[in-house]
Amino acid sequence: MRAILPLLSLASMAQALYFYIDVTTPRCFFEELPKDTLVVGHYVAEEWDDQRRAWAKHDGISIYISVDEIFDNDHRVVSQRGGPSGKFTFTAAEAGDHKICFTPSSSSGKSSWLSMSQPNGGIRLTLDMAIGETSAIDSSDKSKIADLATRVKDLNARLNDIRREQVFQREREAEFRDQSESTNARVIRWILIQLFVLAGTCAWQLSHLRSFFIKQKLT
Repeated sequence: MRAILPLLSLASMAQALYFYIDVTTPRCFFEELPKDTLVVGHYVAEEWDDQRRAWAKHDGISIYISVDEIFDNDHRVVSQRGGPSGKFTFTAAEAGDHKICFTPSSSSGKSSWLSMSQPNGGIRLTLDMAIGETSAIDSSDKSKIADLATRVKDLNARLNDIRREQVFQREREAEFRDQSESTNARVIRWILIQLFVLAGTCAWQLSHLRSFFIKQKLT
């Protein structure tokens, strides 16, 4: 069973309603939206609990949400499946009629038909929507955005600290490399000096021994 109901006029405000849906049967709404209009919706799906004698949500409930642009050959802009409660959001790319549909399903195995004999069959869906500019989004969403902004700032600060540490480490590495090269150069120079001294000493000793042997032969 499909219903065609307006979601009230656009006034950048939140609006809440609830209605009953037969399981696996979509319930659709048509809304004319101006271009670049932000729409945010929160929903809660509940099924009748015979033990508690009340409507209650459980993990076996799921809701499929779709949003189609009627003016653009039913181009689908939203297609998502959620649990018994959740959120959906989209922005109207162009002005025109949009069809917003909700299709429930449940694993409870209970009767899915709404009738006089089964007045508590099906799913009760509570829908809270905000239509308009970003300022119309509720305070909880704003607080989440503010929290995300704070986290981004913290991450940027940490990245800056990491960059400074990397620069410091590169400077230390360059300084250590210069010291190592300087030390190696001094060690090589000292080895060369020692080789020259040893060569000179050997040459002097050979010359001295030669003259000594020559003198011994003469005598």
